[in-house]
Amino acid sequence: MRRFFARVAAACLALAAAVAAAQATQRIPGQGQAEKSDWELQQGERFFKEAEVKTPPYFREDDLLEFQLARTTSFRFYVDKASISVGPDLVVRYTLVARSPQGAENVSYEGIHCKGRRHKVYALGQGDRSWRPVVQDWQEADKAWTRVLRREYFCPMHRAIFSAAEGIDALRRGGHPDRQGFGAGGAN
Repeated sequence: MRRFFARVAAACLALAAAVAAAQATQRIPGQGQAEKSDWELQQGERFFKEAEVKTPPYFREDDLLEFQLARTTSFRFYVDKASISVGPDLVVRYTLVARSPQGAENVSYEGIHCKGRRHKVYALGQGDRSWRPVVQDWQEADKAWTRVLRREYFCPMHRAIFSAAEGIDALRRGGHPDRQGFGAGGAN
């Protein structure tokens, strides 16, 4: 009988340790994703094949949808709804327009690789409403507008939106319904 209770006690301890370990590895919603090691990022990128990219037509004023950043910036940020696309490589591409209070304007055609949490600029807008191609490697999505677009609009639950319409809807609503953050200052 003693052996039976010893086995039951050992099984209970093993079960408790397994439950504790499983809980320790679970991510708490809204607490952000643990940073990936260089090796994990390299493995993820190893299988990533970027689709061919073509710049869209230059934006029209009527197609701009504003999104909010933290209140510490005086710039206003917009995405051209006609330019939003989700490629077969699951990169969300869009035209970004940033305007200063004085009317200066920066225009860029960019992409976000949601799974890799990376960002890339493909082209910069010129004064004559043409595009100047940019040759750039993928970079960490660490610019304020890129983080907000990734977390709040285009990469809910760390996955790419399914369609341009889903991205447009998220911009019109002020955020994707499945987003992880809680506004421009949210976690992630």
